[in-house]
Amino acid sequence: MQTPKYKRVILKISGEALAGDKKTGIDSETINNICEKISEAYKMGVEIAIVVGGGNFWRGRSGKGMDRTTADHMGMLATVINALALQDALESRNVPTRVQTAIEMRQIAEPYIRRKSVRHLEKKRIVIFACGTGNPYFSTDTTAALRAAEIDAEVILLAKKVDGVYDSDPVINPEARKFDKLNFIDVLNKGLGVMDSTAASLCMDNNIPIIVFGLDKPENIIKVLLGEEIGTIVN
Repeated sequence: MQTPKYKRVILKISGEALAGDKKTGIDSETINNICEKISEAYKMGVEIAIVVGGGNFWRGRSGKGMDRTTADHMGMLATVINALALQDALESRNVPTRVQTAIEMRQIAEPYIRRKSVRHLEKKRIVIFACGTGNPYFSTDTTAALRAAEIDAEVILLAKKVDGVYDSDPVINPEARKFDKLNFIDVLNKGLGVMDSTAASLCMDNNIPIIVFGLDKPENIIKVLLGEEIGTIVN
């Protein structure tokens, strides 16, 4: 078995990635393919914490005319659905998993406690963080940056529907240029769609690198952990 480059990572999975070609909801084949590779990574000895989005059910900015705080709280609840689905798919593969939520809901998940999440990782359990930061106006990208700093993760693996960071939207512009490497100042100054500025600033301040890669091929998770140069690295 090959030796992974990283010992402890944050894997950020967008909600849209779990929908597959369905665009909304959860696609069983897609989530099982993703969790199969996460299971492989777990068996390599990597300590994995997952931050999951909720865009396949609801995005805060979708609530036009709605109070922003209410819309964001609805998005947080959507992330819990995805977290439970990931937990179920991982545990069906005999991977011990704990879901922790930033909004307390004792009947279905643990409340987020930093020391407890670190202890779970040390005991070789995967931890899934849901409900974002528990606060409106903050994205799940910011959650990934915050949790990475709190649990001393070495890197954030940002799994997206595109295979890296481009100078414009590659779906709209076929001439869009992909970056192999970037620094946080470039991301902030150029307004590149890696993650929101709050998350990028937090990663920059705490020296946490980000690797952006495509989740259309779930095996990319393994490739990144082994140090293969795919996607875009931001540091």
